[in-house]
Amino acid sequence: MLRRLLLGLLFAGIALMTTAAAAQARKPNIIFILADDLGYGDLGCYGQKQIQTPNLDRMAKEGRRFTQFYAGSTVCAPSRCALMTGRHIGHALIRGNAKQNLGPADLTIAEILKGSGYRTGLFGKWGLGHEGSTGTPNRKGFDEFFGYLDQTHAHNYWPTFLHRNETRVPLRNVVPNEGPVGQGVATVKVDYSHDLIAGEALKFVESNKDRPFFLYLAVTLPHANNEGRDRGIEVPDLDQYGSRDWPENEKLFASSVARLDRDIGRVRERLRALNLDSNTLILFTSDNGPHREGGHNPDFFDSNGPLRGIKRDLYEGGIRVPMLAVWPGKIPTGSQSDHQGAFWDVMPTLAEVAGAPKPQSDGISFLPSLTGKPSEQKPHEFLYGEFYEGRSSRAIRSGNWKAVCTPANGPVQLFDLATDLSETKDVAAGHPDVVRRLTMLMDREHTPSDRWKLPGER
Repeated sequence: MLRRLLLGLLFAGIALMTTAAAAQARKPNIIFILADDLGYGDLGCYGQKQIQTPNLDRMAKEGRRFTQFYAGSTVCAPSRCALMTGRHIGHALIRGNAKQNLGPADLTIAEILKGSGYRTGLFGKWGLGHEGSTGTPNRKGFDEFFGYLDQTHAHNYWPTFLHRNETRVPLRNVVPNEGPVGQGVATVKVDYSHDLIAGEALKFVESNKDRPFFLYLAVTLPHANNEGRDRGIEVPDLDQYGSRDWPENEKLFASSVARLDRDIGRVRERLRALNLDSNTLILFTSDNGPHREGGHNPDFFDSNGPLRGIKRDLYEGGIRVPMLAVWPGKIPTGSQSDHQGAFWDVMPTLAEVAGAPKPQSDGISFLPSLTGKPSEQKPHEFLYGEFYEGRSSRAIRSGNWKAVCTPANGPVQLFDLATDLSETKDVAAGHPDVVRRLTMLMDREHTPSDRWKLPGER
């Protein structure tokens, strides 16, 4: 009897050690959450006073808050291209909001992680490949996709269809005079796209609980439905803001941010329920600065905080975005990083997290900054950006110096962000050597594109 008991205890101990070893050997899950048009000042942990964001604020308390992180561009498609392909906009294929598709040679984060043993899923807005093209998510490394292919389609929160992989899934909404890619304004509103997308993301986590996964949750909140003109802030209800003495569109905007925050909380709750939270890295950010669309005024909530400019600007307010990271036991709790990083850094960072070979990119892994080891962090010499639509622009940051050309072939404005975060004092005349150096870098980093032309290019 005693012998049996001892053998049982021995086998139980071996089983426990095997399980622990397997858990330790398993690669970490990765969740990258991308909001749409959320400003630097729209979250409580970045200074927002009127809109409540308890779940994102909790992420900041339990993880790391980055104060100098930059989107890939100041509008959605090029920003997402920089994120997915690790190329800044001077080198990227897609440099503006046009109907352009990634090609077979454009390596994505999803392809890298899939090749490293990850199950990959995209839920939300893609914007980098249209129906039947070489750039659809399933042809760029994603095992599962549910959401919008086209960024104009993604304006509409009550569309008549979404995509599941490469098939259209009909919804019960009615959109009179629907555009060719599904854009428009619904008159019958039944199936709210964000809720469907969030639900599918939770199912993906559940179904992949026993293997490493990469979840790219590219939500559309709080983007406006531009086809709705001054009534384009679309959300099913006003949440806790219905009684506020605010303009109706601002109640709707606050409610859309609250819905975004709620569903991030749901993702984290699901991870905890599945005992996956300790082995999951979560990153949260936004694709560009706040919008002035759909009847929303970004000044009402001070959505860009202390920064100058909004979406479609290369001033700080158009491109500096919130970045939160949580990874229990790996990322210091309640910590802050002033590391200067950008979307093209995400590819090498996640490759390093996954143990994948280092990809060719314009980025630098910021894993040391994530894990609280700034002395090991390689800094950027510069961060560079371009914008082509409307009034073209170029901008570059090097250390605390920021140069902006608007239009792109216009005079250089120079700002010292250490003393002038709001970019109000152009000091170019007093620092001709800095202007020359940054201009040379901007010229060097711009690779001509057959499709995207700066002023004077043919």
